Amino acid sequence: MDRETRALADSHFRGLGVDVPGVGQAPGRVAFVSEPGAFSYADFVRGFLLPNLPCVFSSAFTQGWGSRRRWVTPAGRPDFDHLLRTYGDVVVPVANCGVQEYNSNPKEHMTLRDYITYWKEYIQAGYSSPRGCLYLKDWHLCRDFPVEDVFTLPVYFSSDWLNEFWDALDVDDYRFVYAGPAGSWSPFHADIFRSFSWSVNVCGRKKWLLFPPGQEEALRDRHGNLPYDVTSPALCDTHLHPRNQLAGPPLEITQEAGEMVFVPSGWHHQVHNLQELCAVQEEVSEWRDSMPDWHHHCQVIMRSCSGINFEEFYHFLKVIAEKRLLVLREAAAEDGAGLGFEQAAFDVGRITEVLASLVAHPDFQRVDTSAFSPQPKELLQQLREAVDAAAAP
Repeated sequence: MDRETRALADSHFRGLGVDVPGVGQAPGRVAFVSEPGAFSYADFVRGFLLPNLPCVFSSAFTQGWGSRRRWVTPAGRPDFDHLLRTYGDVVVPVANCGVQEYNSNPKEHMTLRDYITYWKEYIQAGYSSPRGCLYLKDWHLCRDFPVEDVFTLPVYFSSDWLNEFWDALDVDDYRFVYAGPAGSWSPFHADIFRSFSWSVNVCGRKKWLLFPPGQEEALRDRHGNLPYDVTSPALCDTHLHPRNQLAGPPLEITQEAGEMVFVPSGWHHQVHNLQELCAVQEEVSEWRDSMPDWHHHCQVIMRSCSGINFEEFYHFLKVIAEKRLLVLREAAAEDGAGLGFEQAAFDVGRITEVLASLVAHPDFQRVDTSAFSPQPKELLQQLREAVDAAAAP
């Protein structure tokens, strides 16, 4: 990120204020970025990241990936032989697309060898099986095989707070491999913590139905539940979905082999991370007066539902803040690739705003922070001083 782009980004976020936007409308078409050499990080920030719009990058952006060279046959199909030789005995998570479990699918675990056997039989049987349509989902291949030459991180997504956090803890990550036959699918969902995401098709084709932030509210049923399948005829039932007519059509993308889709923040169904604690407190509000340490129990329930509570969220912010402060202290030169001074300064500004909001939150103020190092207000002061220093000419 260059200084001019950081100034534009800072100005953009300062102008957002705290108002929640209303129901948005999907653009008429998705932008297609064809040439890597003619598209800079600044172009991405200005054209898509700040306006929060999706785009598709051509296969030229991923042509050097090891997965594209080794996982695919010359005919463009999955190279089952290579995958079996390399990962055949690895245990992978597999979802049953034909069974609804709340707003997701039940999962089982099997070896990749068994899954590929199923996949071949499914194709031979005319894309059907008494076992249903099984979809390999959320396989942490890069975490489990870190030396594998699977992909190269695109510069556009180099400031990746969630994966940086998990990498620092050496526990988890949000880099997933999905694989399945025609007919496999993922139910309507939001990306975790309302983050943006990006997805590459190593081979095959994929159809995306994208809804801009706000439209998911019109898709809720009369009980307030989001749909499991937005293509279901049930959404036409105005008694069950009284506001469905207010939702505009989705933005539809057909993703070809090698192409990369950028999914902006808040697209699909979103905001679960922002509403989770409120939802938990509403669910258990009747026990507020009788339940000892009610706020602590809300944090426990929030973690079980969303995977994080306030204490862990502070630790997440601290890890990223310390990494960015280190870059600023070392006055790293912008090298045009990866993280540089301007990107770190921009990130510190955003972390400062989020941490200030967290520190001011009444429920966070009930959290025991005595063992936190540094203390939240101390870290906030460090960040504010870094913001001021970075803004100095």
